[in-house]
This record gives sequence, C-alpha cells and structure tokens, in this order.
Amino acid sequence: MDLAGLRVVKAVADTGSVSRAAETLNCVQSNVTARLKRLEEDLGVPLFLRLSRGMAPTPAGRVLADYADRVLRLVAQARDAVADAAGRGGRLSVGTMETTAAVRLPPILARFHAENPDVDLTIVPGPTETMLGEVLAGRIDGAFVSGAVEHPELVSQPVFEEELVLVEPASGITSESGRNTLLAFRRGCAYRARAETAMREAGRVPYRVMEFGALEAILGCVGAGMGVTVLPRVVVEREPWRGLFTARPLPPELARMPTRFVRRVDSMETVALRTFLEAVAEGNMEGGAASLAPTQPAGLIPSRAAC
Repeated sequence: MDLAGLRVVKAVADTGSVSRAAETLNCVQSNVTARLKRLEEDLGVPLFLRLSRGMAPTPAGRVLADYADRVLRLVAQARDAVADAAGRGGRLSVGTMETTAAVRLPPILARFHAENPDVDLTIVPGPTETMLGEVLAGRIDGAFVSGAVEHPELVSQPVFEEELVLVEPASGITSESGRNTLLAFRRGCAYRARAETAMREAGRVPYRVMEFGALEAILGCVGAGMGVTVLPRVVVEREPWRGLFTARPLPPELARMPTRFVRRVDSMETVALRTFLEAVAEGNMEGGAASLAPTQPAGLIPSRAAC
C-alpha cells in the first residue's frame, strides 16, 4: 500500500468505474486493474464489487477509500506547509458562486495577485451545494457560499451581505409568458429558491423555470424579454449591465442573503489562505462593507444551499 495505490482506490470509489478512474488518473485501465488486484492480495479482502455496469466498494473498500481521502488530503497539506516554510508561495484553490466571481472578487483577486505573485491560485466556480462538497472532500481550500449552512466539519466567516432583487428588462415584461418564466441557475441555488418563493408570493403561478449555467446567459435572456430572474442588486447596478434592467425589491425576509467563506475545521491555515482572507477583509472595508467576522461553526442545510 502506497500513495499511488490509495489514489487508485479513491478514484475508483469516486467514479464507480475503472475506465473513468483511469481518465481521472491519466493512465491506462490495465494499470488501475493491476493496482487494485495487488492491493486486494496484499490486504486479503476484496475492495470492490465487479458489477455489470461499473464497480461498487465493499465495506472494506469504503473504509480504505475513507482513509485514502484523509491521507491524500494530509499529503497535500504537508506540501503546502513545506512551500509556506520555504517561502515559495504555495497553492490555493478557492471555490465561488458565479455572481460573487463576477462582481465581488475581481478587485480582491487583483490585490491578492499583486501582493502574492508566487501563489498558484485557482478559482473554481459552481453552485453552493457543489462547493460545499468540494470543500468537505478536501479538493479545494475554501469557498464562497450563500445562505445558512450547518456541518460539524466546516467553519465559516461572513464576508458579504447581498440584497436580492427581482430583475426585469428595463423595457418591461409585456407577455404573460415572460412574467411567469423564471430564468435561473440549476437546483441547489439559494437565489433560485428565493426566486421561486417570490414568484409564488407575487401570484405568478403557475410558472416555468429555464435553467442556465452562466450568469451572462441569464441576463442576456432576461434582457431579451424571455423572463425574469432574482440576483444580487450589486450585479445589475454595475457595468456592463447598469441601465439595462429594472431591479424590483423583494420582501425583506427574501431580500437579505449573506455570503460566507467556508473551509474545513481540520484544514491548515496556510500563509496563502491567511493573506487571501486579509485581502477579502481589506476589499470589504474599502467597499463600505463589514470586515470579516470571527470564524463561526458552519452548517449545511441542503434545502437552503445556494449558487
């Protein structure tokens, strides 16, 4: 058993397939099969069930996959710690909602990169539900997520406070179909959940939902009169979208939406992560927003997970 073997076990457990695991590991399928066979012979137990469609871990396989996940995460943290100690900058991977990436992060990232040019920074966009899973799996160092969350393995810091608004084209929605069509990110987005509640409370029922994967696509289609959406006010009041839309206020209980930065409780706060959070706090103060609050235990409430 070595790190290469643990990577194989984790890849097969994550993907449920030797072929997909081989793609993930950038190797041939025969290498994955041979490595699994040697591990099973070494441990004296089967690790995976060979099914007609893919593979499923046995109880022993699930135990080893869990240990593999923790060991590989510790190895990555050790590499970052050594890079920190050597003053080489290290790596930092941050997840974010697309709206946050589009509006809030550019000046923060510019400041951080200017002051920390040696840090290998990766930004991973996605909805909150996905980002929480990535943080919990240790694949990213932290993420900007929206709404209330609870999970014993996470800590969170409030970073932004957004006001959600109903967004319509400046020329107005003239068709009943457009009034009752919601343009939104896929399920798991808190903005979408709030939007659906707002549609029901405004009597725009029955309504239909059109799902999009990009902020620009949603706003472009709203501008074309295809429907309405719910987004932070700061998005539609900045260039290049200022003046193209009408932002209608939502009821106070729907409008307030906090954005938090979450990370694992057991994660190491590297110099790169600490300086990144300092850049976020400085950007908040310059923008008139509150600075980072003390770290609080975080939670995960799937029904409120956001994009």
